[in-house]
Amino acid sequence: MVAVEPVLKRLRTICKRLPEVIETTTFGHPTFQAGKKKTFVVLDDHERDGELCIVFKASLADQKKLLKSPGFFPCKFGARHGWTSLVVDRSIDWKEVESLVVASYRLFANKRMLAALDARSGG
Repeated sequence: MVAVEPVLKRLRTICKRLPEVIETTTFGHPTFQAGKKKTFVVLDDHERDGELCIVFKASLADQKKLLKSPGFFPCKFGARHGWTSLVVDRSIDWKEVESLVVASYRLFANKRMLAALDARSGG
């Protein structure tokens, strides 16, 4: 399994650029929330035995496309709502991870948070 700390560090770097993100621990897993109690990404080592996964929410249409790619699979809990897991390995594409994390954040962020994000990124 890939070491947790380097992956968590990269995930933190992505998430800390998003407005009002809170890092917490849920059921022993590093969890990032858009504001209070709106989880949008989890670093999980229990989705698949011996593998570290980034768990995020996608639209159902996006999830359907992602599941056709290697490394992606439906989350054990909430897959029917778009929760998707990505196995972290040495070949992970961090630009893709950032895109998926930001898209998941957008599903949970309120209007104020989205406006702040869009202002930072230029729209």
